[in-house]
Amino acid sequence: MTDGRGVLTRTSFRLPFLLLGGLGLLAGLDAALALLGLPHVLVGARLADVHGPLMVLGFVGTVIGLERSVALGRAWGYVAPALNGLGVLATVSVLPDTVGAGLIVAGQLGGLLVYRPLFARQPAVAVAVQTLGQLMAVAAAALWLGGVPVPGLMPWLVGYLVLTILGERLELARLGALSPRDATTAQGIAVAVLLAAVVSLLAPDAGFTLLGAALLAAALWLAVKDVARHTVRSTGLPRFIAVCLLAGYVWLGVAGAVWFLGGQVEGRAYDAAAHALFLGFVISMVMAHAPVIMPAVLRRPLPYRRAFLVPAGLLHITLAFRLAVGDARDLEWAVQAGGVGNIVSVLLFVAVAIWSTLTARTTTTAPPAPSSSSTRGQESGSRRDGEGRGGEEPGSRREGGPSRERAPRRDERVSTSYGASS
Repeated sequence: MTDGRGVLTRTSFRLPFLLLGGLGLLAGLDAALALLGLPHVLVGARLADVHGPLMVLGFVGTVIGLERSVALGRAWGYVAPALNGLGVLATVSVLPDTVGAGLIVAGQLGGLLVYRPLFARQPAVAVAVQTLGQLMAVAAAALWLGGVPVPGLMPWLVGYLVLTILGERLELARLGALSPRDATTAQGIAVAVLLAAVVSLLAPDAGFTLLGAALLAAALWLAVKDVARHTVRSTGLPRFIAVCLLAGYVWLGVAGAVWFLGGQVEGRAYDAAAHALFLGFVISMVMAHAPVIMPAVLRRPLPYRRAFLVPAGLLHITLAFRLAVGDARDLEWAVQAGGVGNIVSVLLFVAVAIWSTLTARTTTTAPPAPSSSSTRGQESGSRRDGEGRGGEEPGSRREGGPSRERAPRRDERVSTSYGASS
């Protein structure tokens, strides 16, 4: 294919966007070392103060924006991750803070515009919830540009990622046996998260308490309604995804409980809740779906390996140590040790993913990008060998395959947090 749309599907075209997001990850992790009071490489006090926005809007925001662009399949959609990635680059440079923040605001606005055709393609509650999450990302970026301190951004950053993930899991649950009442409940939870963020601007303690209640409700809904409760009994990639998801829901509940019981906006409780959510919940989601989504975005195989269990397990063990020993007992050394373990687990996961890609069996054709329905097939099906094939053909369907759902027509496919259609 030689037309413009063919260019959009090339790995060489999409990879730079992912690298810019990766820069946000590295800068955010370096900033984490600075915040822990440990030796760090590049980040000074200025960037340490924006550790949260760098990780959420910079790293995760760029990756989500890229996935949305792949799903949209139009050239203009890539403007959003490009602006977001350039915002990351500006933030870690010597340019004024407002330059990077302004670019990220523009990138998040572009991401919001992408949802219009996606919602027109499939006007479902799941897409509406994700759109609401993207709106909260725009608000978070705008507040950051306006000089609001990071604790004031927290409910908006939390809402962005929680609603994005909730919307995706809602879509996968809908393909199963989700009732209209269940969908309405999820929609109500999403609205509650938004209301909590609004209240936090006027009354921070009350806002965080309300946010905690909404997160507890989200964790309960996900734990009960998500297909992961069934696929955890599977093998290979589907089981890995399910284990990461269920562990993430536990951490989401922990964050919700801390904020609901205390409503703190600073101190050890704040640190515990923030990292339970962004590390225990969000990074666990990223680890779960990387073997499915990265092949769709980069059109390169990323086979599932049992080695992925090592960084995933390390993440949860070191996070539990950080919270239970460090934050709960106010022991700085334990917070530092747990924090270093968290950073190592993330970097180790990236290393395992690169190794898995480089050692993957080469094929003559690039893997197709999965729709949300085919992503469910990846999760709901068990592999006999339990390893290797999970990332070679993401989104493909075989006769008599694991998913009993009808494959959606091309015009029905919709971008979700962990499913794309190119």
